[in-house]
Amino acid sequence: MSNPVLVCALRGIDAFRALGAALEGWTQGRDRLSMGDSLPQAVMALTPEVTFRQAILFFTEADFVTGKARFYCLYYPREHTKLTQICFSSLEGESWRCRAESLFSYLQAGAQVLCTVLLIKPGVWSRRLPRILRNLHLEKFSVVGMKHLSLEAAAASALLPSEVQQDPAAVEAHCTYLTSGTALVLCLQRPNAVKKLMDLLGPEDPQLAQALDPCLWRAQYGTSTVQNGFYGSKSYPVAVRDVKLFFPEGLCCAQCQTGQEEEV
Repeated sequence: MSNPVLVCALRGIDAFRALGAALEGWTQGRDRLSMGDSLPQAVMALTPEVTFRQAILFFTEADFVTGKARFYCLYYPREHTKLTQICFSSLEGESWRCRAESLFSYLQAGAQVLCTVLLIKPGVWSRRLPRILRNLHLEKFSVVGMKHLSLEAAAASALLPSEVQQDPAAVEAHCTYLTSGTALVLCLQRPNAVKKLMDLLGPEDPQLAQALDPCLWRAQYGTSTVQNGFYGSKSYPVAVRDVKLFFPEGLCCAQCQTGQEEEV
């Protein structure tokens, strides 16, 4: 090629979809600005397998550790919901690796086991619990925490999406329902748990979920955007928050590292 290229290794939440959307927006903006080739072009790997094959062409493990600099590398190896920031640090005359994580080992390690929180809303868990637990088992989830509780208004409000919290009438409707009876809270564990649970639940609106796939859980158990059957942690940071909120005493599985990882 006549011109140099910049190769970046990136890492983040729901990586391939997020980066694809960002590049699509960039492409549209570039097309509006110029019809020529003066602006940068960009391509990306579309799968973890392609990512790995391309990464070993351009990088070695030594490329991610430097002896005279400090830098941050954000990398998207898989569609995990957990965002991990790798910090490689060094001091003049002293080379050392600060919690350095091998890029290639991480890519080959497979999906990471994570925890997430599922709250089964009032009126649903008492009638449908056996079927829900069976479906969780079929989807390879392990239940590592369980309790039923009566939510207070503040806790119920904290679970609402930011767009809902901007509407006082919607907040009141959700909180009134969530505090109308006992809810069942489950802490679930499996590889890529957060995204998998979100995929099973479907959209907040049961009618939209029904149109997309009648097998989605909110399509089956929900009747409205308020009484939609379930709350699930939408991202890994939210899952960490929810685990601490609902299970401050800890979980029953010694392998659950959610709190420790979040503190790191």
